[in-house]
Amino acid sequence: MPAVRKAALRELAAAAYELDARVVEGELRRGPQGEWSVGETALNDWLTEFAGQRIYVIVAALDDERPLPVKVCRTCGTEYTGMECPRCREARIRLRGPRKE
Repeated sequence: MPAVRKAALRELAAAAYELDARVVEGELRRGPQGEWSVGETALNDWLTEFAGQRIYVIVAALDDERPLPVKVCRTCGTEYTGMECPRCREARIRLRGPRKE
């Protein structure tokens, strides 16, 4: 997997954690009775916690070899790949300092 894609997925997971969302990571497997699990987490049990709620389910494979698409920044017009424009990020850090978590 390209490093940029893996980094983007880690940023997505980190953003989910910051929203106090539930994230599970691991190998997707199907058991002998047809039950699905990710790592050691049984998906049926995990999803039961959200019964009756509107949710998003996002699945992204870490083994995906496709490169990330090139984007054009709406602010400065720079072409980039990843989660944010590196030119605007650099300018923001220079002007405001690094983000405080």
